[in-house]
Amino acid sequence: QVQLVESGGGLVQAGGSLRLSCAASGSIFSINTMGWYRQAPGNQRELVAAITSGGSTNYADSVKGRFTISRDNAKNTVYLQMNSLKPEDTAVYYCALYRGSSWYGGIGYWGQGTQVTVSS
Repeated sequence: QVQLVESGGGLVQAGGSLRLSCAASGSIFSINTMGWYRQAPGNQRELVAAITSGGSTNYADSVKGRFTISRDNAKNTVYLQMNSLKPEDTAVYYCALYRGSSWYGGIGYWGQGTQVTVSS
């Protein structure tokens, strides 16, 4: 069984920054892709960013240039640095562990989520 624990969410003014962390524990392979998704009320859960164990990344167009995903394989931890935050970034952010070492195959495990609120 795998557990993902997010931290770092909170309330910030537009233009500010937050850094999210997600620590994975349990039966986890460090080669698996990890990522961040978000879901606002009334919306579907959407990809924010993902990163492979080798450092290849994917970003949603809406966050390119503002957000940076990174990981520490030794610590089984993934980070999301969020800069120049906008009110439309407000959502619950979920850490995700993919089933394999690519973006194919879907998500195997989800974290509980952490709230990010950006005030205008």
